[in-house]
Amino acid sequence: MRHRRARSKLNRTSSHRKAMFRNMVTSLFKHERIRTTDVKAKELRRWADNLITLAKRGDLHARRQALSIVREKDVVYKLFEEASEKYGAVSGGYTRIVKMGRRPGDAAPISMVELISLEKSKKKKTKRKKKVKPAAEKKQVAEKKVVTAEKKEDKAEEKTAALAPEKAVQDLDITSEEQTTASDVSETTEKDGADTPESESKKEDTRPEK
Repeated sequence: MRHRRARSKLNRTSSHRKAMFRNMVTSLFKHERIRTTDVKAKELRRWADNLITLAKRGDLHARRQALSIVREKDVVYKLFEEASEKYGAVSGGYTRIVKMGRRPGDAAPISMVELISLEKSKKKKTKRKKKVKPAAEKKQVAEKKVVTAEKKEDKAEEKTAALAPEKAVQDLDITSEEQTTASDVSETTEKDGADTPESESKKEDTRPEK
């Protein structure tokens, strides 16, 4: 009886099934993601997790066990070099299965199996220390600030000196205009005074009596 036999046989013999998953695990660690059917993807996850735990152990016996499963020596070397950095802080959950829909030929459900690298998410954020400037650099910065302030003052004085003669000419024009207006006002007042009735009465009084 098949008690506690949860794995599917995939309509293959045991030798065919083992050879197929050995090839799939080798290509998964080589390319870091492959596409296959849903049932094969779930079984492939078990094989990949087992090999990553061997790689995290890292001793000679674990390396020989991995070489008995994986087809290529370069893939085993890469796996054992990167396993402690990528998956050292986590036990399990090294792969991800993403459903891709149906296959066009036979409408079989397709999934993508990919490796998850956890090194970036588990790194702690380090605070950057502020660089302390030495006293000599502080003095140089202060001197530069003083020089720039002096240059700004000199430029402002030059601008005021350049604008001074223009202001003087404008003041002269204003004073000349005021003088002309004052003279015009005095002339008009004299003319008006000559035509007043008081002046006429004075002229009549100065005539000799007959």
